[in-house]
Amino acid sequence: MRSSSRMPCVDALKAIACLLIVLHHLAFYGPMSDVAYPLMPTLIDLSYQYGRMAVQAFFVIAGFLLAAKFAPHGKPLLGNPIQSIYQRYLRLAIPYLVALAFAVLCAEIARELLTHDSIPDAPDFMQLLAHVFFLQDLVGQEALSAGVWYVAIDLQLFALAALLLWCAGRIEARYPRLNFLGPIAIALLTLASLFIFNLNQEWDATALYFFGSYGLGALAYWASRRQHGVLWLALLSMVVLAALLLDFRARILVAGSVMLMLGVARQSGALEQWQMPPALTYLGRISYSVFLIHFPLCMLVNAVFSHFFPQQIFANIVGMLIALGASIAGGALLFTWVENRRWTGRKRLLIPTGFLLSGMLVAAKIS
Repeated sequence: MRSSSRMPCVDALKAIACLLIVLHHLAFYGPMSDVAYPLMPTLIDLSYQYGRMAVQAFFVIAGFLLAAKFAPHGKPLLGNPIQSIYQRYLRLAIPYLVALAFAVLCAEIARELLTHDSIPDAPDFMQLLAHVFFLQDLVGQEALSAGVWYVAIDLQLFALAALLLWCAGRIEARYPRLNFLGPIAIALLTLASLFIFNLNQEWDATALYFFGSYGLGALAYWASRRQHGVLWLALLSMVVLAALLLDFRARILVAGSVMLMLGVARQSGALEQWQMPPALTYLGRISYSVFLIHFPLCMLVNAVFSHFFPQQIFANIVGMLIALGASIAGGALLFTWVENRRWTGRKRLLIPTGFLLSGMLVAAKIS
C-alpha cells in the first residue's frame, strides 16, 4: 500500500479509501452503529453498503505502482521474481502479524465485556499458522481480523504479476521482436478476470477474481506513458464499460473510475504536481497500518461502550468517533514502530514467533 512521496494524489486517494473502509467496518460490525442508527441512518447505511468498495482503489493503486517500479517503460526489470515476492511478503507480513497478535489479545478482552458475532473465537495453532502464510481463506480457516483477506490477495496479485512480467522478460531477451510482451500478458489476464473469474464468487479467495482491478492500474500507468495516452485510457474505459454491461458490478465501476483518475492525472502531470493537505498525504502513507490495526481497536471500543452505555445513542456516536480516532492514532504508532522500521536477520523471526506464542497463550487460557 505504499506509494512514492512524489505522488501526493496517490497518497490522498489511499487516505480517503482507508477512511471509508474504517467507516464501513464501524457500520458493519456494531453494536455501536446499531444503537446510533436512529440518529444517522443514511451515513451508516451508505458506509455499510458501499464503504467496502474502497478496497478496489487499493488494488488499482497497487497495480499502478507495480508497473511504475518493475516495468516503467513496459519492459520488465525483474531480476529474481522469487526474491521480489519474498520482499513483498516481508513488507506485508511484519506489520500484519503484529496487528493480528494485537487483535487476538483485543478479542480476549472484548469477550469478557461483550458477546457478539463480530468477536473472533480464540484461535488454534493451525489457524495461527495459516495466517502466518496468508492461507486462511484458501484452507477454510476463520479470519482473526476483518480485512485480512485483502493482505493475502495483495500478495497473490503481486506474485502473479511478478511472475508474468519475469516470464515475459525472459522471452523478450531471447526474441527481441516480441517487445511489450509483459503489458500484453497483464492485459490478457485482466480481461480474463473481468469477463470470467470476477463473475464467479467461487474464485474470490484467489488473485484471479481481483486481477481485473489490479491489472487496470498497471495498464493505466503504461497507457499514460504512451503517445495519445488519452485514447489508450479511453480504450481501457470501454473495456470496463463492456464488463459492466455484461454484468454490472459496483466494484468494477469503482476500479474503472480510479483507473481513469490515475491515468488522466499522470497524463496531465497532476499526479506529481498537485499538492495535497499534509494530513491527508500522511494518512495515505500510514494507510496500510491503519487498515491493519483499526478492527481490533474498533472491536475494543465497541465492547467498552456496549458494556457501559448499551442503549445511550449519543454515547455510542461518541464511541464511533473515538474508534475512528483511535484507528488513525494506532495506525500511526504501528507505522512508526513496525512498518517503517528496517527488520533484518533474526529480528524478522521475532514477529511470526511472537504472533504464534500470543495466540497460543490466549487459546490455552480459554481452554
